[in-house]
Amino acid sequence: MLTALGLGVETVHHAWGVSRLEPLVAFVSLSYERNLPTWYASGLLLCCALVLALISRVTSRAGEAGRHHWTALACAFAYISLDEAVGLHEHLGGLLELDGVLFFSWVVPAAVVVTLGGLAFLPFLMRLPPRRRGQFLVAGVLYVGGALLMELPLGWWTERHGNDNLVYALIDHVEEALELTGVSLFLGALMEELGERVRVEEVPHGRAAGGAR
Repeated sequence: MLTALGLGVETVHHAWGVSRLEPLVAFVSLSYERNLPTWYASGLLLCCALVLALISRVTSRAGEAGRHHWTALACAFAYISLDEAVGLHEHLGGLLELDGVLFFSWVVPAAVVVTLGGLAFLPFLMRLPPRRRGQFLVAGVLYVGGALLMELPLGWWTERHGNDNLVYALIDHVEEALELTGVSLFLGALMEELGERVRVEEVPHGRAAGGAR
């Protein structure tokens, strides 16, 4: 609903030139920063961090391996949530002067970090059950595809035509929609993982054997 609303107001604003929609566009468009979709995306990421921290705690109490991976993921998602809210990654763009599809040059150091992180977590991922591994992979591909890969055509277009046009808004909309979808799927998988771990940890209470009170 949020992505549909953002797409609708962007299309009407740019295609028909309805200037009165500008405040609404700034509030609900996915191509703007520090608005309703930004708050929602940051909140989703923070929820992922909190659930990851809970999984880490349950894993530790059960004496299972892998606690440090869950903790590291929780810290990473807490940082990404903060970055989503205040745009820390944009400062990385000052490190390089590039053009074309790398116009938003922050994608270069970000791609290096994502690649190294993916390789470091590969053994952890392979130890997960097939269903969970598949869920995490789909969510990760959607999120990274939006956050990094869609920045390439967006950078190319921005360098040539600027960012105050409908095509920019549509490309950015696809990027943000992919990110939201990826995080939503990841959060759903994490809730499933936490629920399964909590059920395993539960100890039956109530009547003793034989029905004695």
